[in-house]
Amino acid sequence: MASKHSRKSSAAPFKPSKEQLADATGKTVPDVIAKNLRVLFCGINPGLYTAAVGHHFARPGNRFWPALHKSGFTDRLLSPFDERELVKAGLGITNVVAYATASASELTKEDFIEGGRSLRRKVRRYRPRIVAILGIEAYRKAFGQAEVEIGEQQEKIGDARLWVLPNPSGLNANYQPKDFARLFRKLRKAAE
Repeated sequence: MASKHSRKSSAAPFKPSKEQLADATGKTVPDVIAKNLRVLFCGINPGLYTAAVGHHFARPGNRFWPALHKSGFTDRLLSPFDERELVKAGLGITNVVAYATASASELTKEDFIEGGRSLRRKVRRYRPRIVAILGIEAYRKAFGQAEVEIGEQQEKIGDARLWVLPNPSGLNANYQPKDFARLFRKLRKAAE
């Protein structure tokens, strides 16, 4: 396995077993966060695979890491195990709802509302320039917005601009890798 400081992306140290996946229900994954980031990416909530390995967007097939690279946010393709390198680039990761479920459909309306409150507190504390929520439905439910389009929103959290991008899960068939690269590139340019 490559070290986290090598030029090549690190590989997963293991594939979680069915038992490890089941045990991951309700677990959290530590935020990758610092004050004054350019962009704080905000997932919906950790999936079981992500929670089992303890790194964001870890399930194979998730398009977050390739989109970051292809859009120019990172100079190489990082893996979930390289996630701490994002802070050096002024980027971070958190979630609307902190705890893991097998599917976001298991989350309640109250989970999203409380997650939105928690995210607002976090943004006011860390003051990123832009918060990019990765999922239209997550934004709708957490912020009580009915009409949402991909891209920058009129709403802000404190001074932080708010963007909505598609959920990068491999299960999201509405967007292809080239779409993610284009949309993430637009966000990167706005964050310069």
